[in-house]
Amino acid sequence: MSKAPDMANTKKLGFGLMRLPKKGFRIDVKQTSEMVDLFMEAGFTYFDTAYVYTGSEEAAKKALVDRYPRDSFTLATKLHAPSARSEEAARKQFYTSLERTGAQYFDYYLLHSIMGNNYRTYERYHLWDFVNELKSKGLIKHLGFSFHDNPELLDRVLTEHPDVDFVQLQINYADWENPSVTSRANYETARRHGKYITVMEPVKGGNLADPPRDIKKLFSEHSPDMSYPSWAIRFAASLDGILTVLSGMSDLSQMKDNLSYMKDFRPLDSEEQEIIREAQRILGRSKTIPCTTCSYCTKGCPMQIPIPEIFKAMNKRLGNGQLEESSRDYSDIKAKGSCAADCIGCGQCEGVCPQHLKIIDLLKECSEALDTN
Repeated sequence: MSKAPDMANTKKLGFGLMRLPKKGFRIDVKQTSEMVDLFMEAGFTYFDTAYVYTGSEEAAKKALVDRYPRDSFTLATKLHAPSARSEEAARKQFYTSLERTGAQYFDYYLLHSIMGNNYRTYERYHLWDFVNELKSKGLIKHLGFSFHDNPELLDRVLTEHPDVDFVQLQINYADWENPSVTSRANYETARRHGKYITVMEPVKGGNLADPPRDIKKLFSEHSPDMSYPSWAIRFAASLDGILTVLSGMSDLSQMKDNLSYMKDFRPLDSEEQEIIREAQRILGRSKTIPCTTCSYCTKGCPMQIPIPEIFKAMNKRLGNGQLEESSRDYSDIKAKGSCAADCIGCGQCEGVCPQHLKIIDLLKECSEALDTN
């Protein structure tokens, strides 16, 4: 296992720069800078962006890199081979990220969103060799990859590439035993290989910030002053071998809430662990759609269907019985020009979904429930 001090001593909250605050259609750099300041003042240093996060790397430069000494923070970004049309284009992503961020080097660099349908692309483009060359030159300090597939593939990747320092996995209490996400099995596989883990989607794209009402009741009865997201983030941060837990914070209030319980992090105690297990049992009876709103599905949709927005509207109906709110939100979506019934079943979305959702069938269910209201 890597023994580098900055990995071993990194604080357990990372700032995910995927869902930054917006002003109109642009990232609100002023508010992002204020969030960065609060984060740094509290002693946290880990920032996570990616080549494919629109505007995020540029915002990281303005809000972080241009405003703080380079050795006062650690920055992670990612190379996404499936979006490159050639090996040359894939390699160029690194240098584009370096230019966008002005970071000089990356403390953590990841091959992005490895799955069974793209793993060979990283091999074909010789990207493992490429990133190791960059590491030998000091342009990358720690090498890793983010992963969205089963433990068998993860074991294979780690066996074939034992030199990686860390793995980024989707871990949250809702997906711990989810057969589609296999959080627990992937976590155990990474630990068996002796790897540190950065956690993504600890709040499941915001779903666990607004969980079903029975879980809200469960949490509130035990600790009325604790926010719902705090249960999710502390669950992930309490696991062994965690480098940091990424939270994609979208405004100052989310930042302040996260800092309130992570600045002096306390792992879940035995009673709290049992409450989490009860929440997991409740979720086993939940019919909500486990979409994390990553929006990978929308980028290539020929009908430009706002799939995550539709699923979010549907989940208000399924998770909390908010029928009027669900219908109102869906009406707003339709008014913008697209609806669930527009799906032509091409399958593009299902091929890139990190959650492996049967999106075509789910859109049909949404249409049947919402287009008739």
